[in-house]
Amino acid sequence: MNTTTAHVKPANAAGVLYVVATPIGNLGDWSVRAREVLASVDVIAAEDTRHSRPLLQHFGIGTPLMALHAHNENERVDELISRLLGGQTLALISDAGTPLVSDPGFPLVRAALLAGIRVSPIPGASAVMAALSSCGLPSDRFVFEGFLPARASARRARLQALKNETRTLIFFEAPHRLLESLQDMAQVMGGAREAALARELTKTFETIRMAPLDELQTWVEADKDQQRGESVVLLRGVELEAEAETSGVSAASLLDSLLKHGVSVKTAAAITEEVLGGRKKAHYQYALDAQATQREADDE
Repeated sequence: MNTTTAHVKPANAAGVLYVVATPIGNLGDWSVRAREVLASVDVIAAEDTRHSRPLLQHFGIGTPLMALHAHNENERVDELISRLLGGQTLALISDAGTPLVSDPGFPLVRAALLAGIRVSPIPGASAVMAALSSCGLPSDRFVFEGFLPARASARRARLQALKNETRTLIFFEAPHRLLESLQDMAQVMGGAREAALARELTKTFETIRMAPLDELQTWVEADKDQQRGESVVLLRGVELEAEAETSGVSAASLLDSLLKHGVSVKTAAAITEEVLGGRKKAHYQYALDAQATQREADDE
């Protein structure tokens, strides 16, 4: 079946907004479906038309392009929604990877859904998922933080706020700030915190290295090549059990006991914070997860 027939719609019907992932490096990762969709829509909204045009031309896609970036997206949303309501089909792409992941597009997608317009994702490459799947750190629960602030003081403040996060942390970082960010991470999080650098994913000089932060920092500082290209930095979350090492009672065991005796999640988190310290938010999330796991076990 020719997948392009899926885009045929009744007369006067609203169009479809396709959110299309593009390659993050290796062009072989781009799906046939994504290319067919981009060739069939009325217009493609691209983060940078100068960047996207050569990619589309390489695959023989001549669909008209329009720019949709951080500086004009709010002004262009109404125009694009009008086009969609008038029956046009539209594709949204970013410079690389999955749109809206530290890229423009959120106002358009939200406005389309609120207007009752169908939004259809065409999945593909994602630097976040590629890095997480190959970094060697826990991948069952994670937090994507995008880019850290450029200013050192703001960056350290943000890292301080994330210091006790129990989930794996994922960051994008620009080449010229990579070393400074690793240094700040080691200073705030501690040099022993396990981390990973995933650089130039799917490209010729792809590098993935897992090591304690101080070791990773030293390695990047010594090898200038590691300070080039696109980077994803991942940090292991803190262990909840470690928050109460000196007490002989772990936060997890106390939370489990409180929940077992019918104490609410909110109250259990507050009691654990008061008795053992640590972050109430981390206790609350653990209790929620434990409660959900118990419900699943009871349903089986």
